[in-house]
Amino acid sequence: MQHGFAFTKLADRLTSIAELSEHDLELLTTMSYTIGYFNSHDHVLRKGDKPSTCCLLLQGYLCWKDPGSGQITSIFIPGDVPDLHTVVAPELGSHLTALGPVVVAFVPRAYFESISLESANLARSLRRLEVAEAACLRNWIINIGSRDSLSRVAHLTCEITVRLRAVGMAQDYRLPSPFTQSDLAAACAISPVHANRIIQELRRRRLLQWQSRTITITDWQSLVHLARFDPDYLGLRHTNPLLRSEQAPSISPSEPTVLSVPC
Repeated sequence: MQHGFAFTKLADRLTSIAELSEHDLELLTTMSYTIGYFNSHDHVLRKGDKPSTCCLLLQGYLCWKDPGSGQITSIFIPGDVPDLHTVVAPELGSHLTALGPVVVAFVPRAYFESISLESANLARSLRRLEVAEAACLRNWIINIGSRDSLSRVAHLTCEITVRLRAVGMAQDYRLPSPFTQSDLAAACAISPVHANRIIQELRRRRLLQWQSRTITITDWQSLVHLARFDPDYLGLRHTNPLLRSEQAPSISPSEPTVLSVPC
């Protein structure tokens, strides 16, 4: 992995929600870290842990998973720091679990404390990161409690796509799938059998293709409309108007975006 890769991922994520100065970016380059590699469904951290480092996700997807029910309560993409809250509340209440192979940078908690003291702008940016995560959690509750299963899956797919695009990924509406079929069921509070039916229905409507571990969205506008998706809650600085439901483009099936979900 090239030098500075961890810095780049964190900088991409923070600049997606806040404007950073050259001084702020220079402070980010002082990051020290160690790299960890994990396989699918490995626990990066466990409930009850009190880590001295925070996890900066570099590649793949992580999730918070309830150890009792197996319910997935949030999903993280490259550039996210899922356990940033441990800077002030160290003990973990859930498992931080890999969805597929992941690469993580373990960054000392003291680093985040230090850059917050040296730059009020970075302190605000890190708080916004936590606020964005809380907003995603509130929307997650709405997704589970108020939307039907088809809309839940569509909304979650839209959210992950927009978040990836905000950090320079999935620009062609093709993205690595964060899910197995069982993971999707755990994220949307449905059974694996029902998750399979939902995937087949989205395929039947030609909204996306779901093959292996790749998602290809073939009709973004219709997917956004089905999900009633509005990205404002993500707190992004420059949400492209084309991401909004009333203006989102439809992608020709000849130029697909693929979403694959193995069992």
